[in-house]
Amino acid sequence: MSLTSRESSEIDAANAGGKQPVVFVHGLWLLPSSWGHWRQTFEDAGYATLAPGWPDDPETVTEARAHPEVFAGKKVQAVTDHHLEVVKALNTRPALVGHSFGGLIVQKLAGEGVAEATVSIDPAPGRGVLPLPLSALRSSFPVLNNPANARRAVTLTPDQFRYGWTNNLDDEESAALYDEYHVAAPGAPLFQAAFGNVNPGSETRVDYETAGRGPLLVVSGEKDHTVPHAISYAAYKKHRKNPGVTEFHEIPGRGHSLTIDHGWPEVARVALDFVGRFAPASP
Repeated sequence: MSLTSRESSEIDAANAGGKQPVVFVHGLWLLPSSWGHWRQTFEDAGYATLAPGWPDDPETVTEARAHPEVFAGKKVQAVTDHHLEVVKALNTRPALVGHSFGGLIVQKLAGEGVAEATVSIDPAPGRGVLPLPLSALRSSFPVLNNPANARRAVTLTPDQFRYGWTNNLDDEESAALYDEYHVAAPGAPLFQAAFGNVNPGSETRVDYETAGRGPLLVVSGEKDHTVPHAISYAAYKKHRKNPGVTEFHEIPGRGHSLTIDHGWPEVARVALDFVGRFAPASP
């Protein structure tokens, strides 16, 4: 693995500044830039923030749309290993905040014992998370309907984005979010999650019980079609076996776009309050 110059600069700045670091991990169909508002909120609260990309992520939405093929073939473990490289380069164990497949990846990282605290928002299902609500199947259908998509990058149409991400928003905001944030995504992770429970060696496996996991919060959007309550709550129940603090928080009326839509400050505050309890900002 090799870090980008931006990622290396963020690591150097966090180590030099001496503040408690927080690492943000995005999921499918977004880029690290989607965490911009969150990073400012956490930095204003006294944290150093980092937002690594997935391997070979373009830096901008414009570049990503010009070259969607760069997303093809990325898998869960390679993405996890890339973020593990970032985390291990920090002088202080970071707090982790992840959304969707990023929510699964931060759970995997916490299972490696490298997190001071972890917030997993609408997380993609890890191995052992069994519920498969109809809305989740419909949301993933644009990828899973064609086995060849396991090797491809897939772009959602505005209508597919509307159903899976912004079903709780009006048409105007849905279109604006699609225009501002949406990029292609690898199909492979969705196939890995879909078959995780029949594959003992699945890369979606999470070490739920490791003693070094640290405090973990699962956040669920009540109206999420892509990762409905049943999936998020099942992940929480798996983590309750852990000796560390495990909490669940559902935010009423919110869909899968809860980290980027107009209501993001409420979700960021929930995450910041949890991180502040267990990985307080440096004085």
